[in-house]
This record gives sequence, C-alpha cells and structure tokens, in this order.
Amino acid sequence: MKNENVYEKPVTLAHILKFAVPTIAMTVFMSFYTMVDGLFVSNLIGTDALSAINLTAPVIQIVAAVSTMLATGGSAVIMKKMGEQKHREAREDFTCLIIINILAGLAMCALGYLIMEPLFAGMGLSADVTAYCTEYLSRYLLFTVPILLMNNFTLYMIAGGMATLSLICSVAGGILNMALDYLFIAVCGMGIGGAAVATGLGYSVTAVAGVFAFSRKKSLLRFQKPVFRIRVLAGAAANGCSEMATALVTGIITMIFNWTMLTYVGENGVAAVTIMMYVLMFASSLYTGYSYGVAPMISYYYGEQNDTKLKRLVRTSLCVIAGISVGTAAVSLLLTEPLVSVFARPDDPVYRLAVTGNRICSAALLFIGFNIFMSGMFTALSNGAVSAVLAFSRSFVFMLIAMAVLPAILGVSGIWLATPAAELMALALSAAMYHRYKTRYGYGSRRNQSAESVN
Repeated sequence: MKNENVYEKPVTLAHILKFAVPTIAMTVFMSFYTMVDGLFVSNLIGTDALSAINLTAPVIQIVAAVSTMLATGGSAVIMKKMGEQKHREAREDFTCLIIINILAGLAMCALGYLIMEPLFAGMGLSADVTAYCTEYLSRYLLFTVPILLMNNFTLYMIAGGMATLSLICSVAGGILNMALDYLFIAVCGMGIGGAAVATGLGYSVTAVAGVFAFSRKKSLLRFQKPVFRIRVLAGAAANGCSEMATALVTGIITMIFNWTMLTYVGENGVAAVTIMMYVLMFASSLYTGYSYGVAPMISYYYGEQNDTKLKRLVRTSLCVIAGISVGTAAVSLLLTEPLVSVFARPDDPVYRLAVTGNRICSAALLFIGFNIFMSGMFTALSNGAVSAVLAFSRSFVFMLIAMAVLPAILGVSGIWLATPAAELMALALSAAMYHRYKTRYGYGSRRNQSAESVN
C-alpha cells in the first residue's frame, strides 16, 4: 500500500518537507485558536478579559499536558512497532490509547469544575477579572474530550501518512474558530464565554474527522479491537513525559509570570505578558510543527535500525531549524509594533509594556527551535528520560532560576529577559545530550553493539 511505503523513500529535503510542511501549517493554525480568542476578546471586550485568558492558562495546560503525553509518547511506541512490522499489535495499542484518552478527558473535566472557583478566588484579582476567568474556563472545559482527541488524532494522522488530512482539519478548525469568535462575541453578545465555545468547536473538527479517518480499513493506522497492555501505556507515558512536563511547567511558569507582573505592574502587566506569549507561541509553532512532522520518521528509522537515514534526517533537520530560527527572530523584531497593535491600541499602557517585552524576548527565538527539536527527537527515539530532563530543565528549572534572579536585579526588564536566558541555558544542555547519545542512536555515527545493548 502507498501509505506503508512512504518511509521507504530516500531521505531528501523535499521528502522531509512533505512530512513537515503540513504539520508546520497545522501547528500554526492551532496557535491561531488561542490568538484569535485574544484578538477578538481584547478588541471587543477589553484588556481585562485578555488578562483572564492568560490567568486560566495553568488549568488549560493540565489538559494539554495529559493529551500531549499520550499523543507524542503513544505515537513513538506505535510507530516503532510499525517499523518492526508488528502492524496488528500497533493498531490494537492505538485503539486502546484512544479509549484511555476519552476516559482521562472525562476525569479532567470533572476535576476542572471542582478547582475552578477556589483557584481564582485565591489570586486576589478584581471582581471583573475573576468573573471573566470563571466564565471562560467553565465553557472551555466542556470540550475537554474533543481537545484530547484532537491532539492525539493530529499526530496519528501524521504518523499514518495522512498529514494532508491533518492540515485540512487544522485549517478548517482555525477558520471555524475565527468565524464563530466574531459571531458569538460581536453578533450574539456571548462575551468571553463565546470565545471559549468557538475555540472548543474549532478543536472538534479534527476530533470528528479522526473518528471517521481511523475507521477506514485501508488506513495504515486504524481502529481495531483493543488489547490493554500495561507496558504500552507505561511506555507511552514514559516517552511522552517530557512533553507532559513541558505543558505542566508552562502553566506553572505562566502563573509565576502573572504573579510577578501583578507585583511590579498590576493587571496591565498580565495583559502585556499575554501579548508577548502570543508572539512567542506563534513563532514556536513553526518549530513544534517541524518536530511533530519528522518524529514518526525518526521513530520508524530507529525501529528499522537504519542509521544512514536517521543520520541524514537529523542533520538536515538541524539546518532547517537554524534557518527558521534566524527568520522568526528577525521578523519578530521588525514587526513588533504592528504585532502588538493588533491586541492593544498605542494609547493603552499595555501597548508600551508589550512592545518592550517582545523586543527583548525575540532573542529567545534563536534558541527555542533547537531545544524543542532535541526534546522531540529523544521522545521519538523512545528515550523519554533524556527528553524529560531537557524539557523540564528548559521550561522549569532554568526559567525558575532566571525569574528568581533577573527581576530582582533589573525589575520589569528582568522579567522579559528571563525567557531568552532560560532558552540559552537549555541550548547548552541540549547540545551536551546530543553529543552524548549520538553513537548510541546512530544519528551522529554508526551504532556499535555495546552502545545499543545499553539502550
């Protein structure tokens, strides 16, 4: 079958981009989901409502953390089995993991409603911002299961040779989200709750399409009578724990950013952080999309023990990441004011704060791509431990150090500098891990038997 031979083609830049370009476009449109909410909310409701979206982020990141863990970790386990020609077993595991996602989504939805009100009540926010937070999150949680399925089906479509379908779903979901944002907020007057519903319905496009796509008998990956294997679930969790850690600590760091800004500037500072994060999120989606696109190739070639293809894939990927890094940093610097003006008017105090912050944080774009790719590469190689160390150090340890030291010395400027500083430290660690494991996995030189036996 055509889908089963896609990994047998030579590893050229053109072939890599056939995998990566759809996923890059997909993750860019996925980043639009949140950005479009911010665009409509800030312009039609106000910057207090924009702050509320950021303040709900830690809870939302819990949902993202679980789905990302099961999606990235499960994809690595399943595609490794496909490379080993264990097709039936891989399909049984795939179906089982999807069912586990549904159960996890229901549990998280219930938990979210339990912790929502006490969480916001303890932040010392104004009554208006607290009300916005509760309204947005209460609507968002209704779509917990579709969101988990969307994250999983997106990666499994790519792994199963349906990257174009994944792209179509992402574009359709993004367009639907934008249209519904305008309809629900501007026309129907549903406020910030309408933005959450629009986002949830946008996510649901991929969830619904995936159910049909993976029910087809001719699909490389498809639903089959599930068999629960505890080692598969454990392997998926272990392989995806780095991505889960990234999502979880992103929520924690967001809270630290918010609290620090509330201390130094107030709620205007939270709105400025939100705008800066939108810009970083949009640029980072390029790197994430590329890493998602090539991850199934890495897993397959690793399972096949094809060191030649794996080495060429990794080296070409590093060159692509370098090009994207320079381009995104330059564009972010040159277009800072137009980007910020989309969310805040020049006479708004939030505008000047966000402009200053984005100019400083643009330096981080030179390093983020390499760090994201390295973590994703080790996940695809089924080394969740190294991937977790990279992700956790980058997004939590180094950020915590930077946030503890730099604001105390430089004030608000130190808050903005924390992200570039943390990413630079993470880059040094990523480089060290890359060189340490290049012989074991064969992406730097051919593996030897003793190195392989250690793995």
